Amino acid sequence: MADRRKETLEAGLAALDSSWPAGLADQLLAYLDLLQYWNRRFNLTGERDPQRLLSAHVLDCAAVSPHVQGGRLLDVGTGAGLPGLILAMARPQLHTVLLDSNGKKTRFCVQAKAELGLDNVEVVRARAESYSPQQAFDTVISRALTDAATFLSLTAHLCRPDGQWLLMKGADPGTELAEMGALGENARFIRLRVPGLQAVRHLVVIPATAETQRPDGPAAPATTSDD
Repeated sequence: MADRRKETLEAGLAALDSSWPAGLADQLLAYLDLLQYWNRRFNLTGERDPQRLLSAHVLDCAAVSPHVQGGRLLDVGTGAGLPGLILAMARPQLHTVLLDSNGKKTRFCVQAKAELGLDNVEVVRARAESYSPQQAFDTVISRALTDAATFLSLTAHLCRPDGQWLLMKGADPGTELAEMGALGENARFIRLRVPGLQAVRHLVVIPATAETQRPDGPAAPATTSDD
């Protein structure tokens, strides 16, 4: 079973046509094993089938890697570390902050960070609107957390002036972007082809502009879950 999963994963990574660090497949499989163990006790993801987890979660998140810019990534509403943990493994030089207000999910992320040896990962338990980091982020990403306009309003203070937002979506997000008015004028969306996944996936890319950012007052301190 493990060999078949590894073959499927390695073939999928190769099909994504990107440069991956050595040993990534083994690290991703270790993550999946940990996720499945926690899923037996807590409902971290709705999906339980090992093969579906490979395509619908791991490869789906890995497909975003070429579109992440800069050295600092914030994953808002990370849940089980998706996509942040996958991107942190795929890009070891990327400082990745996993943000979630759910203690059960941040505890899983802390455990995954420790077991996978991810020194480039920081786990924070907080709501996006109350999170006040010392530095803003080059890329702020979310996976099906909320609509684009709400996401931008909650995270405007977290993105650098020359940064970007990435929103992972399923169906064609064109209508959603049109409803954003000026906020969506500079947005574009990319259709992602995920190996082994028949469902449609899109990535919305929104560059930071004067319209997408706003001044914010001091926010309440967040709780860091790395301890």
